Amino acid sequence: MAIAERYKSQLRMIQLTGTDTKTGRAILKTKTFSNVKADSTAAQMLAAAEAIASLQKWPLSKLERRDDLNIRKA
Repeated sequence: MAIAERYKSQLRMIQLTGTDTKTGRAILKTKTFSNVKADSTAAQMLAAAEAIASLQKWPLSKLERRDDLNIRKA
């Protein structure tokens, strides 16, 4: 049996900054916030991202969480 312990998390906010006029594809900008508390819940991260997004020029398109885990035997 193995145990996974989260030790580091990142919050990535992807914002829609416009549309490419030639291809019609969305132009996205990513902002990454490191050193997020590893035990933060999804609801806490969403609340923080919405608060930050309300201060930004572009709307929030997508929110991602990146976790680093230590895996060891139980």
